[in-house]
Amino acid sequence: MTHIRKAIFPVAGLGTRFLPATKAMPKEMLPVVDRPLIQHVVDEARQAGIEHFIFVTGRNKSVIEDHFDRQFELELTLIERGKKTELALLSEDLPEAGTVSFTRQQSPLGLGHAVWCARELVGHEPFALLLPDVLVQHTRGCLAQMIDAAKDLDANANIVAVEKVPQERVHMYGVVGVGAPKGKAFAITKMVEKPKASEAPSNLSITGRYILQPQIFELLEKQAAGAGGEIQLTDAMLALSHSQPFYGLEFEGRSFDCGSKIGFLTANVAYGLERADIAPDLRSEMRRLLDGK
Repeated sequence: MTHIRKAIFPVAGLGTRFLPATKAMPKEMLPVVDRPLIQHVVDEARQAGIEHFIFVTGRNKSVIEDHFDRQFELELTLIERGKKTELALLSEDLPEAGTVSFTRQQSPLGLGHAVWCARELVGHEPFALLLPDVLVQHTRGCLAQMIDAAKDLDANANIVAVEKVPQERVHMYGVVGVGAPKGKAFAITKMVEKPKASEAPSNLSITGRYILQPQIFELLEKQAAGAGGEIQLTDAMLALSHSQPFYGLEFEGRSFDCGSKIGFLTANVAYGLERADIAPDLRSEMRRLLDGK
């Protein structure tokens, strides 16, 4: 497969499940420990070698653009106060000039439509798609694992990240059918959105990481509205699977659905426990809470 240079981050959602916190703050800027959700996902993409970061935004999302820009007043204050560690941290997180693009999704017409809005910025090359609601905790990021697996696949292959879910919860996810293995991946025989447990082809759910071929844009352009009156990415992937192979990769690591309150809170705990500077105190405070002290 061609080197994956570009990644799309759909960040136009309203974040209604986190109101009132998201009334004035985009859900993608909610912090997991001390880094916004979107920063964690961009870090994963950068680790995987992504060179161009494409954000599909909506109204009231300008703070995301500001986050990935310089803030001269803050930098000057940090310099004056000798805060070298904090200044270096800001510099580390700042993308290089010309590597970040923003485009608008004017109407909330679904994930498929958001991806289609980035078509001119992606062009005619395969690209990564990372949903900022999903964090994957592992030393080697999920997207990096996918790009490694892609080296053993056809040039026109599409790849989705999958993970096991309890059988009684498969009705909550998009689920794949498992075909022949190829390297670290396996051929996907079918994709079923929220099947009944008795009809699910497996217990492997599609997680929010994809590598897709540019032909998906042609299908999304003509895609009729699906569930919820939105243009569904899964519908376009199903159509594309008739002409191009799809593979699944059961990645190493654990995902957190930070679009839900429990997933978001669990991610904060898990990422906090990974931090040597706060893990001991966090464990101590958790024990006190659990013991009712």
